[in-house]
Amino acid sequence: MEFRGDASQRIAMISAHLQPSFTSQMEEKNSVMGRENCRGKGGKAGFKVAILGAAGGIGQSLSLLMKMNPLVSLLHLYDVVNAPGVTADVSHMDTGAVVRGFLGAKQLEDALTGMDLVIPAGVPRKPGMTRDDLFKINAGIVKTLCEAGTYDPKKLLGVTTLDVARANTFVAEVLGLDPREVDVPVVGGHAGVTILPLLSQVKPPSSFTPSETEYLTNRIQNGGTEVVEAKAGAGSATLSMAYAAAKFADACLRGLRGDANVVECSFVASQVTELPFFATKVRLGRTGAEEVYQLGPLNEYERVGPEKAKEELAGSIQKGVDFIRK
Repeated sequence: MEFRGDASQRIAMISAHLQPSFTSQMEEKNSVMGRENCRGKGGKAGFKVAILGAAGGIGQSLSLLMKMNPLVSLLHLYDVVNAPGVTADVSHMDTGAVVRGFLGAKQLEDALTGMDLVIPAGVPRKPGMTRDDLFKINAGIVKTLCEAGTYDPKKLLGVTTLDVARANTFVAEVLGLDPREVDVPVVGGHAGVTILPLLSQVKPPSSFTPSETEYLTNRIQNGGTEVVEAKAGAGSATLSMAYAAAKFADACLRGLRGDANVVECSFVASQVTELPFFATKVRLGRTGAEEVYQLGPLNEYERVGPEKAKEELAGSIQKGVDFIRK
């Protein structure tokens, strides 16, 4: 980089580089080397991704992982606190994505403008907190973030990838395989008995004894509690949740790119059951969830699961609808 001009210009240039701004008001107006000029424009052409809640326990790890994704060219990190610090930290990683930070309600619109993918990273479950407690907090956050009137049922996708990741891991342990070689569909919801792993549809095709089926189903359904108890008061699933969100986000970006056969389990506007929302396999494409798959053939054990889940799922869905209508 060649420096030109007098000493004051050089100092201003260095200052602008070492103290990147986070709002237009904070720009170094007299600098010939503002952040837009001194920072790279990103690597290859890619997607613009916003993470809302980027300074939280899940958000920081997710920001790290998305900065590493080669499909991302611009990464917007938003939070109501600590966004500048997380942005500065993540921006020092030598990967292609350019990072911008946004702080507080006044900058939310700027954080969302022009984004291809928006990921809300909510509050994780704390010890002693029920899922109902968690819902009240995160639903309020999501409601605030979604009041821009841009609802599209094909583009509003719930991340059930954490349950899939756990299922792949636990099944791989039983089968003695690499988890990356295992694919377990997980449908239904994301709370206890509503989490329905379809072990009869595992890839590679596998068979399980009744005791293995019971063990795996229970462990997959209670994976979140397992982490809460193991952390013994120090939190819940933040790292694995960030990994799952990053994995699902990557699938969304590959779908937006037009890759063929990008299929993931996701919570979507239901076309599978009489419930208005249901997690199932979907094919992701340029317009979002382009195809929603039916459950497929279920064995006797699995046919009981959806019936058990429906009542609790219906209650959870109605709770969400009531919350929004208040």
